[in-house]
Amino acid sequence: MRALISFRLQLGVLLTLAIAAPASFAGENAVLRNGFSIRHERREIVGELTRLYVSADGSSFVDVPTAEIEHFEAAPASPASRLSASEKKSISSPFIRNTPNGATALRLDEVVNSASGRYRLDPDLVNSVIKAESGFNARAVSPKGAQGLMQLMPGTASTLGVPNAFDPQANVEGGTKYLRELLERYDFDLVKALAAYNAGAVAVARWLPPKSMDADIWIENIPYTETRGYVQHIFEHIVAFAYVRDAEPPRLDALMPAVEPRLPSYGSFTLDGKLHNK
Repeated sequence: MRALISFRLQLGVLLTLAIAAPASFAGENAVLRNGFSIRHERREIVGELTRLYVSADGSSFVDVPTAEIEHFEAAPASPASRLSASEKKSISSPFIRNTPNGATALRLDEVVNSASGRYRLDPDLVNSVIKAESGFNARAVSPKGAQGLMQLMPGTASTLGVPNAFDPQANVEGGTKYLRELLERYDFDLVKALAAYNAGAVAVARWLPPKSMDADIWIENIPYTETRGYVQHIFEHIVAFAYVRDAEPPRLDALMPAVEPRLPSYGSFTLDGKLHNK
């Protein structure tokens, strides 16, 4: 139960932050035990909670269990504060912004947008998978041999027509195509598709519930620790993208509808929870 509450708390905190916080401000970061940080102006203890004021006037705040906070650190100036409104709008990945070469970051951004458009997926989703898989490291290699931005196994890369998994464009193209195929397989159930991307379709087939089940409960019952954390982190990344881009965050019910073992249908997947049929 503690793990279930923790995952709901993480998404709730991120959603609250995305709605209430300005694009950037001075202050400090509260670094959470899950690896995320919350930038705030000031803080105070309220019982077992730490109240983080995310606006300068104190009108917006987030209450976080003090036990979930690992430490506090000075917050660096946000790169977003140095961008114009039009430049902010053009950024689709808050994680690529740390890339030393701005031109390289822009090119990767365009690659993600192009592949997302071709396979009718939300760019935030594709970027979130890349963040979870490789941390935007095009040369990443996992202990099991998965390669590149979207961590394609050699056999999978070959099946997808990717001759060089370390080529960012080819890797993202193949990985996005594979993600689209998984979404179609699971009737556009994002939770199951992400679990299959990490653990494989055979494993997910064993985990399918006999009847409808709340998505967060199903996630917490995934037997593989790595896959369970992987799925949770991607949902957190999706919310973080909305926050950095000053966009309205997706609804939790849209991100995580009930997990159901149903027959596939085909359409276009977006993070607004809508299925656009062909």
